[in-house]
Amino acid sequence: MAAQPVSRVVRRVLRAGVRSCSSGAPVTQPCPGEPVVEVPSRPRPFLREGAAPFSAFLIDSFGRRHSYLRISLTERCNLRCQYCMPEEGVPLTPKADLLTTEEILTLARLFVKEGVDKIRLTGGEPLIRPDVVDIVAQLRRLEGLRTIGITTNGINLARLLPQLQKAGLSAINISLDTLVPAKFEFIVRRKGFHKVMEGIHKAIELGYSPVKVNCVVMRGLNEDELLDFVALTEGLPLDVRFIEYMPFDGNKWNFKKMVSYKEMLDTLRQQWPELEKLPEEESSTAKAFKIPGFRGQVSFITSMSEHFCGTCNRLRITADGNLKVCLFGNSEVSLRDHLRAGASEEELLRVIGAAVGRKKRQHAGMFNISQMKNRPMILIESCLQSR
Repeated sequence: MAAQPVSRVVRRVLRAGVRSCSSGAPVTQPCPGEPVVEVPSRPRPFLREGAAPFSAFLIDSFGRRHSYLRISLTERCNLRCQYCMPEEGVPLTPKADLLTTEEILTLARLFVKEGVDKIRLTGGEPLIRPDVVDIVAQLRRLEGLRTIGITTNGINLARLLPQLQKAGLSAINISLDTLVPAKFEFIVRRKGFHKVMEGIHKAIELGYSPVKVNCVVMRGLNEDELLDFVALTEGLPLDVRFIEYMPFDGNKWNFKKMVSYKEMLDTLRQQWPELEKLPEEESSTAKAFKIPGFRGQVSFITSMSEHFCGTCNRLRITADGNLKVCLFGNSEVSLRDHLRAGASEEELLRVIGAAVGRKKRQHAGMFNISQMKNRPMILIESCLQSR
């Protein structure tokens, strides 16, 4: 489908202001009740003068401090995005095997106590979980937690955002891969484009800045809309984040569908040669740029062409309670099983520390990743990468 002229698309979008189940991934862990592998002794460095020491349990063998935790609240989703899951869906974990609200909060408290200062709630689609507002409110009470974010497809955002903001939600990422309503339905296999746009404008109305918009770029599908997305940042406080298409079970990835960061950047520079690169934030996954005079900015998530493993500070807990230390890794450890076996806080920390200590320097190369056995994306989190 050909993109419409920038001005026409942008005008239409602006008017529209009034869019992660048990898997086959191997679980590497000591069984509950059995001795836990001791964590190698690691120093307890300080983040800054006068600050509490950062936990050695969250520092890997390469010295990376993991201060950012992503928690999947559900495996369910009300969309069927092509890059995320097969059209028929995926087998879901039985409810009894998913983390309860109290288990989620118990793990969150433990990680924050050890040095995590940012938590992002993902899915599946986190906003279909009935107690999501209460979870945000409970997280807000954790001393030392500075940021509570959420990654959502935006379908329920306009309705829930006032409550979420009051509860303490401080950052929003919204998935939107096209500005053409018909193409939206093709990509996500559901209706809802105007609900997503309503959610974006509600976030702006409530003062979130920037509102991050995640766009997975796929050749032959939406790479012709790059300029349209960038044009939105002229008048709106958006951070449009172009994400390289990544392989996960069930999304039929192939190299020809991937549009690299450099190719996307070249396209933007042809239209806006004045595009300026912004300083990179510590541990950021994004390469950020801004057009002088525009309110917003654009970023690139370059997981495939230029990995950012060296500064990775992220850990993930899946909806069924497995700790993943790398998005692209297939090694997981079940924190749920240890919780339910009555593990003490110290025992949980040893399990976490051992997993973090095994984290590799970097993920596999682009072509090796495509052959790796991993969960479908929907069973890890709702959008491929979001800061």
